[in-house]
Amino acid sequence: MFENLNEKLDSVFKKLKGHGKLSENNIDEGLKNVKMALLEADVHYKVTKSFIADVKKRAIGQEVLRSITPGQQVVKIVSDELTMLMGETAVPLDLSGEKPTCIMLVGLQGSGKTTTSGKLATYLRKEGRKPFLVPADVYRPAAIDQLKKLGSQLGVPVFNSDPAMDPVQICQDARAEAQNSGYDTVILDTAGRLHVDEELMGELVKIKEALNPSDILLVADAMTGQDAVNIAGSFNTALDIGGIVLSKMDGDARGGAALSMRAITGKPIKFVGVGEKASALEMFHPDRMASRILGMGDVLTLVEKAQSAIDEKDAIELEKKLRKSEFTLEDFRDQMVRIRKMGSITDIIKMIPGMSNNKQLKNLNVDENEIVRIEAIINSMTKIERRKHQIINGSRRKRIARGSGTTVQEVNRLLKNYAQVMKMMKKLTKGGMRGLGNGMLPF
Repeated sequence: MFENLNEKLDSVFKKLKGHGKLSENNIDEGLKNVKMALLEADVHYKVTKSFIADVKKRAIGQEVLRSITPGQQVVKIVSDELTMLMGETAVPLDLSGEKPTCIMLVGLQGSGKTTTSGKLATYLRKEGRKPFLVPADVYRPAAIDQLKKLGSQLGVPVFNSDPAMDPVQICQDARAEAQNSGYDTVILDTAGRLHVDEELMGELVKIKEALNPSDILLVADAMTGQDAVNIAGSFNTALDIGGIVLSKMDGDARGGAALSMRAITGKPIKFVGVGEKASALEMFHPDRMASRILGMGDVLTLVEKAQSAIDEKDAIELEKKLRKSEFTLEDFRDQMVRIRKMGSITDIIKMIPGMSNNKQLKNLNVDENEIVRIEAIINSMTKIERRKHQIINGSRRKRIARGSGTTVQEVNRLLKNYAQVMKMMKKLTKGGMRGLGNGMLPF
């Protein structure tokens, strides 16, 4: 979602890096362009004004004048200031207090509260918690059924709410049931409205007073731009929220809300929704987000995704197979499945430093269904064929294509790609990264 901002900032920094020495004049010229880029990205004008002033103050000081490469130092200053703007450090969910802990999700209708409730339950379960979902929206048609269905899909228990019940009573009864059933975290999916109104806020205040939640999270749609900032201010005034969840961060929004919300409300962004899957909820790290915005990648998040998808023992075994050239089609399939668990391939590529500014990869649109087809093709092979792909002749290819619902051409393409990967892996194990040739990537 930060592609346009990333491109414009990259252009500004390239011009600054061309100067052997930075003067106040070329700093002003560069920051003027940075200011325009931020405003076009929907960053609040007050936040932009303050940000530019802070960067300029540091850029014309001794910090830059002593730098060997002053242009690069300006990039570092902008990165530091962006990080500070978004909160400096990651702020975890507040799970303090007596069990069961209550987490209250609030926001406008359509902001993604119900989906976020399911994602948060999935996140907490990975952390060793026992979440209990509570549908407290009695106004929106099918809202209760939606959360019940989502809970069933995720294997997370859901309180049996009824549209005829009072929302405050639903939350109180749900907490009592959670306590009796041994659940330690109650997630309250409250009602939203199409706009902020006194009736909505009054009901939320009553729920807060009755339940005393340890954390109140405002779910804000990142694609609403400046409106999201104003909405956050209203909810914070009424409820004193504990933090913000930015949903739909994988969309094509300009990103200004992410840069403005913390500065306007004084409350941290705790999570971001980065996709439709239940696992697509990430803790918000200001420094990593600043790095992504400036096109420097996000290695730490990439490593965390890899660690969650790849077992250390499997990784060691895979390395041995590669060194001995024993990497079979079965191993190839297993790696594709693990990559799919890490999320969108396009997003993974962008986390690699330098890749977001690579012209060849900028407009790369990876067909995620291709991995599913690869898996189907390999599953249609016999064990021997998977381990000795050389025996797959014409008739075998036809049978594999029929069994996988694909074409012979697709089977041929997979085998060709597999052979190319094997060649590159051999070069990699023999000569290190230089063995990969002119910028080729193993996918």
